[in-house]
Amino acid sequence: MMNVINMPWISRTLHITNSSDPTLEGVSGLILNETKKTILIESKGKDLLLAKNIIHFTLDDSGDEIDGKLVSQRPEDRINKKYRRN
Repeated sequence: MMNVINMPWISRTLHITNSSDPTLEGVSGLILNETKKTILIESKGKDLLLAKNIIHFTLDDSGDEIDGKLVSQRPEDRINKKYRRN
């Protein structure tokens, strides 16, 4: 999981596995942009702005689930950060 978190995410496929908003569960799309607190994806022809702090997701086909709360920093800071293993 550590390699996936530390890599750039733009142009990768995001799949939401769990969310405090049940309408977001199962949503997937192409990541267009990332900020400190949000991820912008294109899903079914529409742009969706997702709050990181309410989603758990996977990238591409990796089975590693990422908790959005743990990656709530700027992308350039996330890439160099060391994360604890769960």
